Amino acid sequence: MDYRQRALQELSENRNNQAGKRVVVGLDGFVDTILHLVDKRSGAGESFTRLETISDFGSRISAASGKSANIEMFPRMEKLGGNGPIMANALVSAGFPLRYIGSLGKPNIHPVFQEFSEKTNSVSISEPGLTNAIEFTDGKIMMGITKYLEDITYDAIVDAMGEGALLDELSRASLVSLVNWTMIPNMTQIFEDLLAKALPNLPPLDGGRSFFFDLADPEKRSTSDLLAALKVISKFQNHGNAVLGLNLAEGQQVSEAFNIDESGDDSDSLKRMAAKIRRELGLKMVVVHPKERAACATKDGEWCVEGPYVKNPKITTGAGDHFNAGFMTGQQLGLSPEACLTVGVCFSGYYVRTAVSPNLDNIESFLRDWK
Repeated sequence: MDYRQRALQELSENRNNQAGKRVVVGLDGFVDTILHLVDKRSGAGESFTRLETISDFGSRISAASGKSANIEMFPRMEKLGGNGPIMANALVSAGFPLRYIGSLGKPNIHPVFQEFSEKTNSVSISEPGLTNAIEFTDGKIMMGITKYLEDITYDAIVDAMGEGALLDELSRASLVSLVNWTMIPNMTQIFEDLLAKALPNLPPLDGGRSFFFDLADPEKRSTSDLLAALKVISKFQNHGNAVLGLNLAEGQQVSEAFNIDESGDDSDSLKRMAAKIRRELGLKMVVVHPKERAACATKDGEWCVEGPYVKNPKITTGAGDHFNAGFMTGQQLGLSPEACLTVGVCFSGYYVRTAVSPNLDNIESFLRDWK
């Protein structure tokens, strides 16, 4: 029995553990426009060849130095975006009752979030950010406008929903997911305020409480800011089980900040990276997930699984958020670390092939059919 069969068996046996679980997710929100760049046009609409790779785009930009360039962006779709809403959407599809707190529009919910807001009983704090997500076959470039996310603070959350309601939501949540630290300037202070003003007032929860954190590409933040945020994140372990999720670039940046000599994307390097970062922070678990595979570490060991990589995905924006949702779904169901990783890569694999968030039936079928 390989890891896929073991994960399928665990998932089938533990789905009933979802009963009574509740989730709170926040705090960002973006309107995403998914774009392809036009290389050569042969007609109207989609009659064009695209700039396939980031290096092709880079060459076009470099060739314009000292001159100029006109590059057409072709919109593939407009959709809700942000690490929080995408992860929340996936968790709702997986069957979890969920409350979303974030930047979805103020005073009115932006139309792209209307359905999402209704099904998550959302609390909106500010206007959303805007992202042009330029997709290539070898990656994506996210061009964001984040001005309104400066309005996201602990006091703004309390003003929007009331402190009593906030404490009530947190007290009933088996999972609190706080993502996109990089794009929310006040996020470290929000962490501090939650630790000082909210979490000490929560009663114990049957089955325990988990916290999940996603930094969201901290390259634009200083090393001192990053280390300060990680130090605060480590304090959440005193109030439950804290999990830090990192893609490969984020794992490399955190490793560099801690002077950890691990940067490879092979299985053994990823396991060592996750283990060393976890020891630095004292968290329950650290997860590192490049495109091809995913690894995690706890105090009891390290695991790595290969993912269902697809060469020509239908969509890539949001793949990491779906991995996070799948991994934490496994955690909420009480699956083994290896099975959590496997469910995570299946969530991501299903999403990039279909542009749809899966439910657990979809994941079981995906696991059965994965050759």
